[in-house]
Amino acid sequence: MPAPPSMPMLSRSQRKKLPFETVALVLQGGGALGSYQAGVFEGLDEAGIEPDWLAGISIGALNVALIAGTPPGERVDRLRAFWETVCQPVFVQPAADLVQHWVEQSGADARRLFNAVAAWRAVVEGQKGFFTPRLPPPWMALTLPEADVSYYDTSQLHETLSRLVDLDRINAGQPRVSVGAVNVRTGNFEYFDNTTGPWKGRLRLEHFIASGSLPPGFPPVEIDGEFYWDGGLISNTPLSHVLEAQPRRDTLAFQVDLWSALGTVPTNIWDAQERQKDIQYSSRTRAITDLMAREQELRRLIRELLEYIPDDTRLGDEWCRKAGPWACGRQVSVIHLIYQEKEWDGLAKDYEFGPLTMRDHWASGLEDMRSTLQHSDWLERPPRDQSFVTHALHAPPGL
Repeated sequence: MPAPPSMPMLSRSQRKKLPFETVALVLQGGGALGSYQAGVFEGLDEAGIEPDWLAGISIGALNVALIAGTPPGERVDRLRAFWETVCQPVFVQPAADLVQHWVEQSGADARRLFNAVAAWRAVVEGQKGFFTPRLPPPWMALTLPEADVSYYDTSQLHETLSRLVDLDRINAGQPRVSVGAVNVRTGNFEYFDNTTGPWKGRLRLEHFIASGSLPPGFPPVEIDGEFYWDGGLISNTPLSHVLEAQPRRDTLAFQVDLWSALGTVPTNIWDAQERQKDIQYSSRTRAITDLMAREQELRRLIRELLEYIPDDTRLGDEWCRKAGPWACGRQVSVIHLIYQEKEWDGLAKDYEFGPLTMRDHWASGLEDMRSTLQHSDWLERPPRDQSFVTHALHAPPGL
């Protein structure tokens, strides 16, 4: 799939003002599929939509670092520099571009075979600027230092991000940044945030890398004496973190899902494993979205019930005082961008980092964002009688 043509970059004065107090970009995990998120962001950027909150988990956290740690106007180029780096195998083959051109012209079967080889190379060689296999393999040792318990070494990722991400810009607090990880010792989920909590104004690259350190492939990351793994072990989407924040604000959230709930019944064991991953990760996204919608409806109901109670009674009644903090009349709109399965995708789609596939994912994200923005009414506040609405080009049943 060729990349859609780029649109002229808008100046800061041309940025679109949307009728919401918070505009959030919510990026989940999905490994190599994360270049779809980069395409989505390019679509937002060319439309002049600048999120003021970036929340990510796993590969989404790395994309968040690249966006927030780069000046406006340079963010798409910085994302492209990252993805053009990490989609290269460690041992580059000069003839690879010619092979890719032939594969593009040869149909789905050739593409599936080509992708399988690229995924095999990722497993055996690693990816340039991202991860490399540990030698000797970790299973040969009974005991290892905590930071070495993984099949791959991610020190190259730290070097890549050091070159591309400005931490001072991130820690300045605009936009707000939140990335999720799991404390290995306690098993607790934790968000690292640049505007609140213990990490306010002092996020490091380790926080973003920890969010994407999925075991046993990648090692836990030590931060102030604690070790952290990929936040996707508990929740693959940070939507709830954005919507549960205080104070509660009218919010438009662009939620980018890399796993589609819709699919076909598998006819072989490899497709069965792929379908299992799709359902596993997409179900969490749907569950959280549904939970947030029900919660907001209940908050609105409490608010309207309290309005029926006279002021003197409401102020003096213990139960009314307890109910008060739960009352909320805000409005939330969630726009889903959902990656759609390609006929050449397979079980390895989350670790098949080939340049051809990366560019296809990116182009799909950009095309989906452009198509989404054709629905200009989706960017407006919901009707007064609705507190929570969802929109999607490719919505599964029940979303």
